[in-house]
Amino acid sequence: MSHERMISGLDAVFSPRSIAIVGASTDPTKTGGRPVHLLIKHGFAGAIYPVNPKATEVQGLAAYARLDALPEVPDLVLVAVPGAAAVATLETAAALGVGAAIVLSAGFTEAGPEGIALQARVTEIAHDSGMRIVGPNCLGTVSIRSRAIGTFSIALEQEMPLDGGISIVSQSGNVGSSALRMLGDCGAGAARFIATGNEADVQIADAIGWMANDSETSVILCCMETCRDGARLTGALELAAKAGKPVIALKIGTSEAGQKAALSHTGGLAGSDQVFDAVFARYGVVRVRSLEELVEVGAAAEAVGQRCVGTPPSATMIAASGGFGVMMADAASAHGISVNPLGEGAQARIRALLPLAATANPVDATAQMSASPDILETLVDAVLEDDANTTACLMLALGMGIPRLRRVFTEALAKVSARHPDKTLVACLAGPADAIADLRALGIACFPTIDSAMRGLAALGQIELFRAQPPIAITAEPPQPLNPAVCRNEATAKAALSAAGLSFVPELTVTNAEQAFAAAEKFGVPVAMKILSPDIQHKSDIGGVALNVRGGAEAKAAFTRLTAAAALNAPSARVDGVLVSPMTTGGTELILGTLADPVFGPVVMVGLGGIFAEIFEDTALRLAPVSEVEAHAMLRELRAFPLLDGARGRAPTDLDAAAAAVAALSRFAARHVADIGEIDINPMLVRARGQGAVALDALLLPTRTDHPEGDQ
Repeated sequence: MSHERMISGLDAVFSPRSIAIVGASTDPTKTGGRPVHLLIKHGFAGAIYPVNPKATEVQGLAAYARLDALPEVPDLVLVAVPGAAAVATLETAAALGVGAAIVLSAGFTEAGPEGIALQARVTEIAHDSGMRIVGPNCLGTVSIRSRAIGTFSIALEQEMPLDGGISIVSQSGNVGSSALRMLGDCGAGAARFIATGNEADVQIADAIGWMANDSETSVILCCMETCRDGARLTGALELAAKAGKPVIALKIGTSEAGQKAALSHTGGLAGSDQVFDAVFARYGVVRVRSLEELVEVGAAAEAVGQRCVGTPPSATMIAASGGFGVMMADAASAHGISVNPLGEGAQARIRALLPLAATANPVDATAQMSASPDILETLVDAVLEDDANTTACLMLALGMGIPRLRRVFTEALAKVSARHPDKTLVACLAGPADAIADLRALGIACFPTIDSAMRGLAALGQIELFRAQPPIAITAEPPQPLNPAVCRNEATAKAALSAAGLSFVPELTVTNAEQAFAAAEKFGVPVAMKILSPDIQHKSDIGGVALNVRGGAEAKAAFTRLTAAAALNAPSARVDGVLVSPMTTGGTELILGTLADPVFGPVVMVGLGGIFAEIFEDTALRLAPVSEVEAHAMLRELRAFPLLDGARGRAPTDLDAAAAAVAALSRFAARHVADIGEIDINPMLVRARGQGAVALDALLLPTRTDHPEGDQ
């Protein structure tokens, strides 16, 4: 099935004109009865066809004994019958030409071998017929505006969510429906909801891709346990990025225990958490760490829209209490938000209005800030007209719950927000959902706590920064076969990587003491000598390294010593000789590497290298291949970046050379992912600006080990 078909096929899921419910129950509390009840209760305008062979009427609607007895072929079929009966229903639906089906019932992959076989048949039906199938074992879908309900969720028990622009894509039904309910509780509206369950056919990637082109969706919230198809997900995220629709992701299953739970829950593997971070970084996805943060950031992103928060954000804090102002400034600092003093003009304007106010930033406006709409309007207007900060953050506390203060806040902020359509207002507040909804409608980002406000503002800055960057140009690397002999030892690995554009220290391979003598004399400087073997990765552990070897005589003795150590400490290892190279010092040590992720393919890594690599674990990852622009961004992510950039009087290093090395390594890994499973370069010395970067060691590990290595 083509990528376009995978996405367009969801039209019948989210925009059906008619819905059939197989297993429809007269009892509105049962799984088969609830969708019928909810469709009627909330006013779905299309045709509703209950299918129940034992009833002629279901909840006031004419019922049909079989799916093929309906007066028309429905766009969407909800399946609420178990196991083999569900599969039989799907077969009938596919034969009739139904556009899509949602399997609400469980008992598939999560239930053991018999269920695995049933789910395999579900996948087969979708593949052969082109009918899109959501689930099985899922909570289904909701389209708010059209009232197209394909779920039995209690989130719709009392009322439909507010109509808005936030869509939710979740593998877990309960997590997703909780997010839907929480949106309503904080005064935000929703557009679409889908819980994909076991994903026999439709995956969260397909839903994201569809929503990228959905006119009703402006922000996409994603609750993810696993990814079954990396290419589908990255393709969908690219569509959302091109459409300018923020994707906020809660990726769960980050711990070992959580990954095991994800396996049993959805039948999928959670994958490497760092690799998910790399995926999100490439496509501008904002990753959050809790359900509350998912909802808060998503609601703020919808409210703010295209308003500016700054990259990075800076904010003026406004409160009626000095203590709240200090707390806001502390939280801002913790989340990387600058708190710059207001200009003298803005401060003078505030003092003229409120003589007792502290005006530098935070602004302690005293309780008088809410005395009248005119006072608050003038105060906030003075702050937004000042160029010191990009955003104004107001502590409104419990005021929106008091009718008098609600009027003051809403009236004043409506005028200020309209006057400054390019500026952003952030409010910390508690209050009724409808009161908060009033502020959101004005383009104001609302948060329940100070910390959540600053964390959310940082996330909005991340969205804005990604939008401002030119699209990342990724040149696909066509696969190329690679002679497995390159993986034999360090020398063969270096030769292959050197041909790919990486720089290494010059070296010679020697196989006897006399050759070692000659090599040392040729270099004419102190040399390093290392045992060369396809079976010894950690050479120093077996006494296989000699440093600062001076002259031919010392080199002869070192050769004898190294080969003897290998024979003693690794007697079964094959020895191809000894590497001799000039001693190289100076520069900052980095580690470069790649691995072949089972879900997303090759990824490239850079970090602080040498003996510190495992101690500090300071690394940045991206999907391979990367451009040199992305490689520069990876270097800037490192906690050790100041060491590269000339901190405390150090000479700035050659960042361009380091980025070029990362990009070249990533291209090599992408071209040869079928043959190379892992690459390790440690250390690479990055010298002073303009002097390049040179690698001292390299290791290539094959993807497959069932082929001969070849002889050198």
